[in-house]
Amino acid sequence: MLRRIAILLCSTLPLLCSAAPCPSWPPERAALELNALSDQIGQWNEDYRQGRVTVADELYDQTLLKLQDWKICFSAEVAEPATTPTEGGPLEHPVAHTGLNKLPNAQAVGEWLKHRSDIWVQPKVDGVAVTLIYADGQLQRVISRGDGLSGQDWTDHAQHIPAIPPRLNASEGQTLVQGELYLQAPGHVQAERGGMGARATVAGLLNRKQLSDADGQRIGLFVWELPNGPLDMPSRLDRLIDLGFTDTVKLTHPAHSLADIQQWRQHWYQSPLPFASDGIVIRQGTRPAGKRWRSVPPASAVAWKYPYAQALAEVRRVEFKVGRTGRVTPVLHLEPVQLDDRTIRRVSVGSLRRWSRLDIRPGDQVAIALAGLTIPRLEGVTWHTQTREELAPPEASRYHLLSCWTPEPDCASQFRARLEWLSSKKGLAMAGVGPGTWEKLMNANRVSGLLDWLDLTEAELAGLPGLGKRSASNLYGSFQSALQQPLPTWLKALGMPPTGEASMADTWDELAQRSERDWLDQPGIGKTRAQQLTAFFRDPQVHAFREKLQAAGVGGF
Repeated sequence: MLRRIAILLCSTLPLLCSAAPCPSWPPERAALELNALSDQIGQWNEDYRQGRVTVADELYDQTLLKLQDWKICFSAEVAEPATTPTEGGPLEHPVAHTGLNKLPNAQAVGEWLKHRSDIWVQPKVDGVAVTLIYADGQLQRVISRGDGLSGQDWTDHAQHIPAIPPRLNASEGQTLVQGELYLQAPGHVQAERGGMGARATVAGLLNRKQLSDADGQRIGLFVWELPNGPLDMPSRLDRLIDLGFTDTVKLTHPAHSLADIQQWRQHWYQSPLPFASDGIVIRQGTRPAGKRWRSVPPASAVAWKYPYAQALAEVRRVEFKVGRTGRVTPVLHLEPVQLDDRTIRRVSVGSLRRWSRLDIRPGDQVAIALAGLTIPRLEGVTWHTQTREELAPPEASRYHLLSCWTPEPDCASQFRARLEWLSSKKGLAMAGVGPGTWEKLMNANRVSGLLDWLDLTEAELAGLPGLGKRSASNLYGSFQSALQQPLPTWLKALGMPPTGEASMADTWDELAQRSERDWLDQPGIGKTRAQQLTAFFRDPQVHAFREKLQAAGVGGF
């Protein structure tokens, strides 16, 4: 099969469908957006048929669910995506392909296990499903999954795929094999490399009119059913060995509890396999005879997919944050999404230039991954809304190392970033002083300059909203202890450009007297950094800080 229709998941497993609220669109806009999204999915389908990986499988599935959600939101009649990826073909399957219901989490798996026994687990191979038909041991037909009832004739391709045996050690009569043609990837670790577009690649190869020997050698076969074989699993596994499908037997194991299933799922997720796999399949050992199968997910087997490597997220708003050095960073505020065990609400775009190139606006759908399993990372834009909201990003040239020493409206973001840096561990290491502290002082109009807090008394702090006597005492103590920090620490906290391996003098005056040439003579200082350091010590506002700290008795000033 090419792609599994994810819309079915909404009716069978509502937990997998998006819980995001419906967009507040008028009917005209809803029709515009839904039809555009359907067109986009249709284009992905066509790309997929051609073997081009233009969207990750998991993002495709999530987008298809999003379209289904929006149809429900607006009770809209929208044309199905063009080139539906699971259309049937001219050849009818002797036994239907059933597909699998997908369970979203361990709790759902535990519920499914209740009152069930004789449980077995396998990796869920991320490939293209087929039926192999043998007569008296000789291969007769290879049929793509198609819509589960009929598919395309891939028999000619089979002679170029060594993994498909032309003969089986079978007695007279018909032998039916259902399995997955996959892209061979020896040593593939799913947790590290993800799906690699393996499913789309092998689908593209098989949808060609002709398959070369070289491409055929890239394709493997994993057998997961013998529809007219024994009804119990041990006998079926013995039969698979007799037929030569030993790889399946090596990757099929009994499970006696949810813990066993979780252990195998984690093992296969993090261990080398010869193919990409997007989860595990959990089966009851004894299942109905193939003649009773229908093209719907059975009750006797389910899939439990691995965590999404990428999540689809809707952009609520775009915030442009100015850091203490003047760098403008667009931050996307998202409709909360779950990725692994984390809820993601915002993600950095990285730079104003990247935001402009991607043209991200509220309502757009973006792909989010986790860098190092912890930090949200923007992978790209999956889909743009048709109605584009106007945004006014800040002028990047307005901000630099010496801008925004006070919190006027256009400078509030950079000024807050300066305060937060000043009190952080990389600055003066003020115990108990963080963004919330500075926000309280700014709201009370007690801080309108970077060092205004030096003028506050303990009594004044105790009288501020949200600060009790003990908190005020601790805060005042942190402020006073900062005065004991040495000159280099203070200069770094104030925003002096990094000096690297350059030697530091003991006093302000010695540093301020250095020329650009003097800085260039220091190890590790280039022309740009020398210019920045010279400008820092000549800046009028920095001179004002020096005078204030000198009056406060800070050493070196």
